[in-house]
Amino acid sequence: MRCVQAGTADEALACLGADEIGRLLADWMIWGREEQRPPLKAVGGGDWTVWMFLGGRGAGKTRAGAEWVRGLALGLPGFAVEPVGRIALIGETAADVREVMVEGVSGILAISGKDRPLWEPSRRRLIWPNGAVAQCFSAEDPEALRGPQFGAAWCDEVGKWKQADAVWDMLQFGLRLGRSPRQMVTTTPRPIPLLKRLMKDPRTAVTHATTQANAYNLAPTFLETVVGRYAGTRLGRQELDGEIIDDRPDALWTREAIESARADAAPDLRRVVVAVDPPAGGGKRSDACGIVAAGIGSDERVYVIADWTVSVARPDLWAAEAVGCWHAHEADALIAEANQGGEMVRSVIAQADPAVPVTLVHATRGKWLRAEPVASLYAQGRVRHVGPLPALEDEMCDFGLNGLSGGHSPDRLDALVWAVTALALDGPKGAPRLLRF
Repeated sequence: MRCVQAGTADEALACLGADEIGRLLADWMIWGREEQRPPLKAVGGGDWTVWMFLGGRGAGKTRAGAEWVRGLALGLPGFAVEPVGRIALIGETAADVREVMVEGVSGILAISGKDRPLWEPSRRRLIWPNGAVAQCFSAEDPEALRGPQFGAAWCDEVGKWKQADAVWDMLQFGLRLGRSPRQMVTTTPRPIPLLKRLMKDPRTAVTHATTQANAYNLAPTFLETVVGRYAGTRLGRQELDGEIIDDRPDALWTREAIESARADAAPDLRRVVVAVDPPAGGGKRSDACGIVAAGIGSDERVYVIADWTVSVARPDLWAAEAVGCWHAHEADALIAEANQGGEMVRSVIAQADPAVPVTLVHATRGKWLRAEPVASLYAQGRVRHVGPLPALEDEMCDFGLNGLSGGHSPDRLDALVWAVTALALDGPKGAPRLLRF
C-alpha cells in the first residue's frame, strides 16, 4: 500500500526491487527521445515499411538503431508483436558493422542487459537467447545479400554507401519473412538519389534529430568548437542538423546533371592526366591537396576516374600520394598548379619520383572563371564521372559565385578543373604546356 501511495519519484523508486529497476532502466520506450522511438505512421498516413532516421553527428542514431534491433529480436512492446527471427545489419564496411553497430559504445552489445546476444565474429552474426539471429553485411558487397532472407534490416550510414542502389535493391528481395518486413535507415544525410527517393515514398516514416538534441551525452568542448564553427553553414546543416542539402541555386553544377552522365566504366583512354592543386601554406582552410585523375577517350569525352585528394599539408606526403595516383592510373602527365610554390612543386614531386613528367600551370583568373568552361563541357555531355566520387561532387554542387558555402578552399574542384582543361580545352591535341587562365 505504501508503494501505491508513493507521492514522489524517489518514493516510487524506493518501492522497486533490483530486477524491477533494471527492467525500468532498460525500457527504451521510456528513456529514448521521441524521434529515437519507432514512429507510429508513415508520411502517407498508413503503416510504414521504412523508418528513416536522419540525424547530425552524435545525434543518437546508432543508439536508436541498436535499440530497435534489440526490440525486434526480443519481441518487445512498441517494437514488434512477436520476436523477429532473422535480421540484417548493413553498414558501409564490414569494420563499420562490427565496430559501430555491434561493438560500438552505443551498439547492440553495449545496450543489452541479461538478454545480451552471443556475438560470433567469425560468422558475423548475433544470436539472442530466444534464437533470434542478426547477420552482418557490408555495403561494399551487394551480392552477399543474394540468398539470405530476413524479417527486418537495419541499414546504417546509407548516405555514404558507394553502391547504395545496388545494395538496397538486393536487400528488398531478401525481406520476405514475417507478416510485415521492415527496415530502418540511420544516416547523416547526403542528397543521394536513394535517400531522396525513399523520403518521397508514402510508406516511409521520417524522423530528424540534431546534434544539439543529444547534448547531454556529448563533450561540452565538442559543442563549443564544432557546433560553434559550423552552425548555419551548408556543412553544418548537413552534419549537425541532419538536413539533406541539395544543389545551391548559384552552383555551376547540379547533381542531376552529374548523375545523368555517370559511367560504370571508362572506355580505352588515349590520354590520362593527374592534376594536383597543392595546399596553400598549410592553413586551416587550405590544408588539403586536391588530386584528380581523368582521361580522354576516342569518343572525345573526358572521363573523371579517380579522386585521391588528401588532407595533408606536408609536401612529401601529398607528393607521394600524387605520384601514387599517377602510377596507379598509368597517367601520361602530372599537371600541377604553380601558384602555390612554383618550382618547389616540381621539386617535391621529383623527390618522390624523378621519372614523373610534370607540367606546371599558372592561374591568372579567379576560380569561378576558370571553372566556367569546364562546367560548360559537363552541360554538353562531354565529361562523365566513372562511378561515384561523392566528396568531389559535393564540392562541385556547392561551388557558387562566392566559393564553397563553408568558406574552405575547393581543392578537389580545382584539381578537376586543371585535369579537364588539360584534356579538352588546351588545344586540339591536348598537348601539355604551361597553361594560363
